[in-house]
Amino acid sequence: MCFTSSGSEADALALKGAFLTRKDPLRRRIVTSSIEHPAVLATMAQLEKLGAEVVRLRPGADGRVSPEAVLEALTPETALCSLMWANNETGVVQPAREAALACRKRGILFHTDAVQAVGKLPVSLREVDADLLALSAHKFGGPAGAGVLVVRKGVDLQALTPGHQEGSRRGGTQNVPYAEALSLALELSQSRQEASSAQLGALRDLFEREVQARIPGVRINGGAAPRVPNTSNLAFHGTDGEALLIALDLEGICVSSGSACASGTLSPSHVLLAMGLTPEQAHGSLRFSLGAGTTQGEVQRVVEALETHVPRARAIAARDLA
Repeated sequence: MCFTSSGSEADALALKGAFLTRKDPLRRRIVTSSIEHPAVLATMAQLEKLGAEVVRLRPGADGRVSPEAVLEALTPETALCSLMWANNETGVVQPAREAALACRKRGILFHTDAVQAVGKLPVSLREVDADLLALSAHKFGGPAGAGVLVVRKGVDLQALTPGHQEGSRRGGTQNVPYAEALSLALELSQSRQEASSAQLGALRDLFEREVQARIPGVRINGGAAPRVPNTSNLAFHGTDGEALLIALDLEGICVSSGSACASGTLSPSHVLLAMGLTPEQAHGSLRFSLGAGTTQGEVQRVVEALETHVPRARAIAARDLA
């Protein structure tokens, strides 16, 4: 294991470190998806400048990359494959297990960003035979600013920062208190995962049923695919998503229009666009995340707030189009 400052750093270390130390320099191909976290996509763009040939697989309309597409993309020139365990915007579970098995058979390194899965799904290297697996503490109750890259024995990585710490994979003094806190949070979240996931899934399903029953023109993005239990991404037809987000925020309800790491931009979600939504549909979509402390009463309050504010946001969108 290599402790990092975040899941984003763990992803960058895995991808850059593995590609730059690959044993066959002629294998320059990297297979990934077009719906990865911005940390992975940005690192891929940097690797292209270093000579990598990056293949970005698109998902289906359900938000899931097909296992067949992954297998077809794994050519003899492939050095590395990176596929997230679960998507951070839609919650859709990706075929990481199938991809890992295919890579193992072909001698290709496999990396998975498991940041969204830990604490919500039974994450195990026995389930997904990954060479490199990235985690982030704050996603399972640990401190923000702590991450981990799990590295299979025998996998070489070039450090992003020189130094002898972390097995010469990451230079700099280790943040021992954060590492201890991450370890404890991980242990607790794994012990509670099954019960917590059942509770969150029931609340999320209740939320989605209530919203669709009370508000016309609402679609669940990724609703036809397996998802982590805490995430609901809803498309409100004909809605100004920014206006709706602000209205909810003023009521103390925190939602997002994409990845938290991409906040501050008005660009439509790259994930939703890859799923085939139009820019207008993507702009009218919001992500709702439930947590361990979420109650049924809070779910009802959000539903009632949406019932009030969605018509207003639609009126704003219609006025802007007039």
